[in-house]
Amino acid sequence: MIWGGAGAPVADQQTWTGTISDSQCGINHEGELNETDCTLRCIQIGFKYVLVADGKVLKIANQDFADLKANAGRNVKLTGELKGDTITVSKIETPAKSK
Repeated sequence: MIWGGAGAPVADQQTWTGTISDSQCGINHEGELNETDCTLRCIQIGFKYVLVADGKVLKIANQDFADLKANAGRNVKLTGELKGDTITVSKIETPAKSK
């Protein structure tokens, strides 16, 4: 367990590498749009952001997290707390491209 300020425990953080997708398409974006455009369109019509990692679709609790929209349809390193099948996101990073 990690301890925060004033002696309060901080929830255990985990990191996943995966793709920011939407709850409608999940793993498979089939159609005329690329993954980013498809994800953003599905979000616009009411579906939710999810993370697809290791063949699993994990829900995202804090849908208003700032970096979700900017990384829609992209591969990311996502850090957060997992409860059941839902992640509360604390950080999103774009993996470095190999040279």
